[in-house]
Amino acid sequence: MSRPPANPAQPSSGHDGNDDSTRPPATAKSAGPEQGRGGRPAGIVVISLVVVLEALALLGAAAWYAFELLSGAPVLTFWGAVFTLGLLLAFSAWLFAVGHFLFRGYRWTRAAALVAQLFVLTIGFPTMSGGLLLPGLAMIVPALAALVFLFQRPVISYASRTGGSQGAI
Repeated sequence: MSRPPANPAQPSSGHDGNDDSTRPPATAKSAGPEQGRGGRPAGIVVISLVVVLEALALLGAAAWYAFELLSGAPVLTFWGAVFTLGLLLAFSAWLFAVGHFLFRGYRWTRAAALVAQLFVLTIGFPTMSGGLLLPGLAMIVPALAALVFLFQRPVISYASRTGGSQGAI
């Protein structure tokens, strides 16, 4: 029994039935300038870095929010503030997971990264037009760069990995 191929478009075994996973395919191209170490496109690295930095920013916002909450800053409802803190922490954890699994090439992360960048843009544009130019640009520029890289062919082909070949149950 042979392993399934890493790329579904490639056959799983050679013409003699032996597993050819150790030999490179005859049609494989060498990594071009758009690809980083190990065949990972540079766009994947940029997008993963942007997403992880956004997760760190949310984690910092959650820490500041928790400090303000614990220091006695007035809030309308205490449990509403705790819920907001929980949301900040949950979204930060989610973005860390998206950045990690996007770097590893999982398919579902492209959609999650796209939605996260759209949310950042919906906050960044009003921030910039409201007079806070630098914070707005700090949100808009990385989000736009990530959006551009998300739709490049090398990124799409790299981030097409699905889960393992084992069943979930």
